[in-house]
Amino acid sequence: MIALGAAGALATLGAALAPLAALATVHHLFFVVFLLGGLTRLAASMTPLPRHTPPSLPDAELPAYTIIAPLYREAEVLPELIENLCAIDYPRDRLQALIVLEADDETTRAVARALDLPSFVQVLVVPPGTPRTKPRACNHALERARGELLVIYDAEDMPDPGQLREAAARFAASDPRLACLQAPLRIEDPGFSLFLPSQFRLEYAAHFEVLLPALARWGLVFPLGGTSNHFKVAALRRIGAWDAYNVTEDADVGFRLAAAGYHLGVIERPTWETAPTTGAQWFPQRARWIKGHMQTLAVHARGPVPRQARNALALGLTLAQSVASSHLHGPVMTVAVALALVDFMPDASLAIPPWDLVLYVLGWGAAAIAGARGVMRAGGQPRWLHLLGMPLYWLCQSAAAVKALYQFITAPHRWDKTLHAPRSGRPGA
Repeated sequence: MIALGAAGALATLGAALAPLAALATVHHLFFVVFLLGGLTRLAASMTPLPRHTPPSLPDAELPAYTIIAPLYREAEVLPELIENLCAIDYPRDRLQALIVLEADDETTRAVARALDLPSFVQVLVVPPGTPRTKPRACNHALERARGELLVIYDAEDMPDPGQLREAAARFAASDPRLACLQAPLRIEDPGFSLFLPSQFRLEYAAHFEVLLPALARWGLVFPLGGTSNHFKVAALRRIGAWDAYNVTEDADVGFRLAAAGYHLGVIERPTWETAPTTGAQWFPQRARWIKGHMQTLAVHARGPVPRQARNALALGLTLAQSVASSHLHGPVMTVAVALALVDFMPDASLAIPPWDLVLYVLGWGAAAIAGARGVMRAGGQPRWLHLLGMPLYWLCQSAAAVKALYQFITAPHRWDKTLHAPRSGRPGA
């Protein structure tokens, strides 16, 4: 808080006393952030997928597995979640699924009581308390977890039936310091005309199919997704489990595992999710993510991570770059487009330096390559119109970043709930 206040005061003072110098400073900062992000995406796009194909374990050797699915106001999707959990290919005598509900969510609790739950599924109710967050619910469930391995699923998730078996085989064949495996999250094809779902799909494809596998192959830690992370329970308990006050507990726990000497990896079998279809769904979710990344960055900048070279590099390439780009991409790109339009006016002098124009084109190109490659790795076909719409999506992210910054100061632990509706059909490419 003090650092943010000091930075804001200095920025205001600099803009008042030397506006041209302040503008040049912001320009150089954006240049570095945008260039770093573009180069990282290009390098990740050219990095082959890590290939790990350990032999499947026979049923007798499979470890006990716990599934934790925290829900809040998810009555409509609970039956579908139970159906998806029942489709998982894993011995039922080694499988425990904990559906975690909040004490005041009587509607979802009533639906759970009305369902004929399979024997491996148990409903837990989190006692009233604060903070009201997903990680607090997960910590409550972890106390009752019987498995050696554990995975988190969200209400709308449809995991590949063989995902648990793949993760168990990887853990058995890998270095004992491997503590977590992230499955790719794939967004169902939203169709051609929907802006937010199509951009959300591109973003997930670039992140989970391109960036995270590359970071794993480079031996770097990465911010985990909020679902489909498979943990060794002993390692998770050793680091104190999830931070109940962090609204992106997934990003935080990955860096805490790395700081404790553990490794992260990725697996191939995906989890299908649905995309937010309206701004009312997307905006609070994105603001929460950005706020959580700011929280995690602030926490780990003061911890052991900066003293560990590889982890510090990963922190800069992921969370720091994400926070900076969320706040800078939209406004700067808007100014750049406006100045570019001025350049086409008669008798207009060049408003944008040539190197900046090159950077904008390369930055969009790197993001488009990563998104397109991710969609193809997921078995889909990228569309040019969606790729061209990415700068507009960045502007939306910057609008969410304003809310994130405000909440980071005024309500850092508030969890803005994302509501989900039952999927209308099976996942597509």
